[in-house]
This record gives sequence, C-alpha cells and structure tokens, in this order.
Amino acid sequence: MTRFVMNKKDSLVDNALDGMIYASPWRNLVRLQVDPRIRIVMRNDWQKQQVALISGGGSGHEPAHVGFIGKGMLTAAVCGDVFASPSVDAVYNAIINITGEAGCLLIVKNYTGDRLNFGLAAEKARKAGFSVNMVIVGDDVALPDNPQPRGVAGTLLVHKVAGFVAERGDALAAVTEAAEAASRAITTMGVALSSCHLPDEQKTTQRVPDGSVELGLGIHGEPGVDLMQTQNSQQIVQHLLEKVMAENDQPHALLVNNLGGMSALEMSQVTRDLIESPLSRGSKYLIGPAPLMTALDMKGFSVTCMTLTPLFEEAICAPVEVAGWVRAVKIAPLQPVTAARAASAHPVQPSANPVVAAVVSTICETLITSESELNRLDAQVGDGDTGSTFAAGARQIQRECADNQLPLNALADLFAVTGERLATVMGGSSGVLMAIFFTAAAQQLAEGDALPAALQQGMEKMKQYGGAKPGDRTLIDALQPAIEALVAGKPLAAAADAAQQGSDATASIGKAKAGRSSYLNSANLNGVPDPGAVAVARVFAALKTL
Repeated sequence: MTRFVMNKKDSLVDNALDGMIYASPWRNLVRLQVDPRIRIVMRNDWQKQQVALISGGGSGHEPAHVGFIGKGMLTAAVCGDVFASPSVDAVYNAIINITGEAGCLLIVKNYTGDRLNFGLAAEKARKAGFSVNMVIVGDDVALPDNPQPRGVAGTLLVHKVAGFVAERGDALAAVTEAAEAASRAITTMGVALSSCHLPDEQKTTQRVPDGSVELGLGIHGEPGVDLMQTQNSQQIVQHLLEKVMAENDQPHALLVNNLGGMSALEMSQVTRDLIESPLSRGSKYLIGPAPLMTALDMKGFSVTCMTLTPLFEEAICAPVEVAGWVRAVKIAPLQPVTAARAASAHPVQPSANPVVAAVVSTICETLITSESELNRLDAQVGDGDTGSTFAAGARQIQRECADNQLPLNALADLFAVTGERLATVMGGSSGVLMAIFFTAAAQQLAEGDALPAALQQGMEKMKQYGGAKPGDRTLIDALQPAIEALVAGKPLAAAADAAQQGSDATASIGKAKAGRSSYLNSANLNGVPDPGAVAVARVFAALKTL
C-alpha cells in the first residue's frame, strides 16, 4: 500500500509544477515551453538585464526550488523527476533562453547527478558564447571527513545572498564571489524519526527504531550516520547545534527546516529549544521554522547555521517576491506580560476526612490507571485523548488530596473546588463538562440537597450545556442510570451495575448524536464502547469495592 496522493506517477511532477504556479501569490511564475520532457519554471517579469540565477535538481524537495523563483532570489529552476537530476539538455535550454549579456550563475547542490548535468550544460553554454559560472554547495556536516559533502537546506541561503547581489545589479564575478562566500559560511545537519515514501512505491520496513531518531539522513532518504536513542527535543537540538555552530565570535543566523512530515507543534517545540540552548547564543536571526528544502514526507528537520557578515545580514533580511521564503526575524528574549490571577470563587479551607479521602483516591487512581486504555478506545471513535484528559484532572486532584489541600470534610466546598480545578487542568469539552457537573452539584449540596440529588442536578446541567442525552453515545449513557439508581435509594453496587450496562450498550449504538463520535459513521463505531462511558463505569465499579 502506497502513501501518496496523485493521478499518474508519470505526470506527478508536471502537475505539481502547475499547481505551484497557480498558487504563487506574486503571479510571477511561468513554464518555459521547450519540450514536453523538459521542465523549466522562470520569472515571468525577467528582462535579462541582470545576472541570471538558475538552480534546480530532483523534485520532491518542494518548495525548493520553484518556490524560490522571483525578484530577489532565483531567475529559474530546472526540475527533474522525483529525486532525479534534470538532464543536461534541460539545464542547457534554461541557460540559453534565460541568460543575457550579464551572464548566468548556476547554483548546484553537491550531488553527483547535479554536478555532472549542470556542469556539462555549463560547458556547452560557454562554448556557445554564454558567460556561465557555477557554484556547488556542500553544507551538510553529517560526515565531517567526507570530501564531497551534500548540498542540503543551506543552499537556500546561497540563493538568498546571490539573489540579493544580482538584484542590485552586480556583475557575474561579484555575484559568484558572494555565492561562494555564502556557501563557505553555512553548515547544516538533519535528523529524522522516519524516512520518506516515494510515489507509487510500497511502504518499506521502518528503518528507525521506535523511540529513536536517525542523525544525518540525506534529503533523498539516504541512511544517516548514527542513531540517537531518544526523541527528546532538547537532546536532539543540543546534538545538532554541537555539529553546526561555528566556533567564532561573529553573529549567526539559524535556519530551521521542516523536512516535510513534522507537525507545526513539534517544529515550534524544536525552535524554542534551539533558541534557548546555550550553544545558540550569539545567533542574531531566525529563519523558519518552515518546510523549505523538504524530502517528500520525511518526518524530520534540519538546522543550518550561517556565519554573518554585513553583506549576508543585509541579504537575508532583504524583501523578496517568492512564495517559499520566510522572513528572517531578529532573535530577542521572550517578554511575557504579568497579570494577577483571578481569585478563586471558593477559598479552600483544608479539612480531613479519611473516608472521603479514600473515595477521592480511588476515583483518581482508577482514571489514571485507565489512561492508556481509554486513549486506545478514543483513538477508534474520537481524537484519542479521553484517557489523558481524565488522567490530567485526576492527577491534579490526587496531588492536592495527598498534600492535605482539599476541604474533605465539607462536601459542597470539595465539589466546588473540584469543579474549579478540572476547568483549569482538563482540556477540551470534557474539562468544561466535568466542571459544570461538580459546580452545579456543589450548589445543590450547599442548599441542603442529599448527595444523590445533587449529583442528579449536576448531570442535568451537564446535559443542558453539553447537549447530550441518553442514547447519544456519550458518558451520559453510563452516568444517568447510575445516578438514577442512587436517587432511587439503591446500593452503590446496583449503581455500578447500571453504569456498566449503560457503557456496554454504547458499543451497539449505531450513530452517535453528540461528542466527537458524532462526526464518524456507524461503521467506525460498531462494537467500540464510548470511552467516556467506560470511564464512568470503571469509577463506579471501583467505588463499590470500598
């Protein structure tokens, strides 16, 4: 089974290029129609007055390289098949159609196919009378003794510097010199939790063991140089910075590149750890986090360090008209705004009650130990976090109970405080609903109602605001029959049996009418009980043993 959305493999790259042109916010990209087998994208405002900048290579690294065509960066990109260099003929046609009297600079990543195809095309173009220079970028430091280091995400910084110098009208020699200097000033290393999936290829065995990351993977899925048996962001970032940070007192810029499969949440965590690491002190600018030089869907990221000169600093901060670049931002300390926390509506007066403490402890421990199982169930019918959400609330109450911070001998106050805590520490709708339940029950207890009646009133308020009723496939299906049993004067064991029956029944309710499960069809729900109802049943089952 493949993991790729496409029409036909043969037309994938061409269709993707059309899509990138359609989506360009500057409306400044156009295909150069030479031959159906040649893929060249260029600036549609190009007048040949300045040095032309041409880059490219295999596809699959989007937004590189088409995403960096435009005023201030590349003039054109020559695109090969996925992870395959474009042909000599393709590169040659790009040169001769785009280059004016000012000449052309080819910026090439250091891979054998790219060096050979771009190099031979340059020789042919020179023979035809064109002024052509070539800069080969090898910024990867994964293998420090490698005489031919790979060109990876740092190549984009070379594009940026060369584009800035070319845009201001410098001659070919000056543009080339600036690009070569930028290439010498950059170092990059990447890390990944898994490699990429090629179009129309069967999924292979996972190379990276669970709980580990692979260091120094290539941007075509080449194996890395080592494994780290951790997925701790701080430790990974520390290792990468040790490899890429230059040992000088000059300011630096850091480029954080998503290799294609990392979530925005993970990339933000990486960025925070990167900036706050002592090893990155002296870094002046941050570029990213963003997918810039990807490897299809590789779940990983790379960090590039550039030693800045006045020219490089001006260049990376200059505005451009390209879709893929992200603005360099100055790194500055976080400046949170302090504010006074609103006082609790229910001041806590701690009090002891061993019986109530045992009940609280049992409920909390039951929810905590059920975390993984409830998450597993919720992953089938919801978003996979029911267990974690309930456990988060349970851990908070358990801590306060153990530290003698709860009003255990005043039930109304205990319920009120519990409602406040759950509203704070439990996420999503579950936290709010449980807070409503305990807050409303606390009000009834304060007015003199017995516990079963107070619980019933809390449940009614939960139903009112949450919109669920029995039969909707929510925790109400277990909670309501249990509370009704208590209100009728039945023993706790009967209430536990009622909760279990209600929970079991949710597995055969064809269509949910409330909660996350309501977004799924019956086929996905069949045979799987509602995790909230399961949590309620487990709590009542545990309580009946006291």
